Amino acid sequence: MRTRIRGARVFDGEHIRGITDVVVEDEIIAAIGTEAGGRADVEIDGRGGTLLPGLIDAHTHVFDGSLAEALRYGVTTEIDMFCLPRPMARHRRLAADRDDVADLRSAGTIATAPGGHPTQLIAALTGTVLDPSDVTEIDTITDPAQAPAFVKARIAEGSDFLKIVIDDGTVHGTNLPAVTLGAAAALTAAAHDSGLRVVAHAITASEVAIALDAGVDGLAHVWADVAPEDPESRRLARRVREQGVFVVTTLAYFEAIDNQQPDTATGCVHPGHYANAVGALRELYRAGVPLLSGTDATPFAPAHGAGLHRELALLTGAGGLRAEEALVAATSAVAGRFGLCDRGRIAPGLRADLILVNGDPTRDVSALDNVTAVWRRGVRQTR
Repeated sequence: MRTRIRGARVFDGEHIRGITDVVVEDEIIAAIGTEAGGRADVEIDGRGGTLLPGLIDAHTHVFDGSLAEALRYGVTTEIDMFCLPRPMARHRRLAADRDDVADLRSAGTIATAPGGHPTQLIAALTGTVLDPSDVTEIDTITDPAQAPAFVKARIAEGSDFLKIVIDDGTVHGTNLPAVTLGAAAALTAAAHDSGLRVVAHAITASEVAIALDAGVDGLAHVWADVAPEDPESRRLARRVREQGVFVVTTLAYFEAIDNQQPDTATGCVHPGHYANAVGALRELYRAGVPLLSGTDATPFAPAHGAGLHRELALLTGAGGLRAEEALVAATSAVAGRFGLCDRGRIAPGLRADLILVNGDPTRDVSALDNVTAVWRRGVRQTR
């Protein structure tokens, strides 16, 4: 099957290429611009619209139904930051066998201390969004000497990267055991020896400092305990940049939990750190830190798919990014940092994960609310 998308404005994941044609042949992008001539089995009129790479959400938690919901909003790949082994195997099979759901990459089992975050959430979710048959005992770590075996077990499960939890519960208004610096550094070294990237869950400035000391590659959140414009936040942002660490933004997560009532099931409270998160994001942006757009989507809030649209709106509003920069953060930047060299851009030979929208999201990201067509692996989805 050879499909030509005619006359759309093209954002290729890095730059605006202007109005041109794009040809998709089977699963790949075959040609762009002057090379996009010749025979076509299907012609799509893209005039008045913008063609973009499929969006990639850099921080999600996938449950049954999540991947289908994401694709409806043009999110063609989700980066899952924690999934139990049995559900992860099920979601992988679904994404491999079908094109009407988003693809995924997953950290699988998270590295946490016994009783550490997010173990307190699993019991609360079992029987609602988690089937009891899916819940298995989670490997935990206390001793740095356990790190090589822990990483080996994650590779055996099929994890694409390692995620380490450095969270003492402060932001949640509780007290939780946390992975120590020694264990985090040992995990990072073992993961790097095995070719895995390492992402840290750290929500306070002190936790971020531990993650940086451990040598991680990325942070799963901005920090949210330092007031906007505080010099400490500026210093930390500069250190993140100096170490070449990327940061997943998750403003939609902080917005969603802001001013929530205490959660009686988990004991967590959310005292309202959205303004602090925005302040941290602005400092990271000013410092030139690589930003990846992610939501921390769950079955609740933020929502899969729609949550990423909201994240981009927050990045260009409160965060101060230009629309084009926010789109880079949701396409090529994520692909590059997670080693997804076959997607995130519109270029010949790459995977045909594409979205067509009415309007121009490179000027106003709210145009993403008007998705008119989605292709996943070259297959146009019925809308």
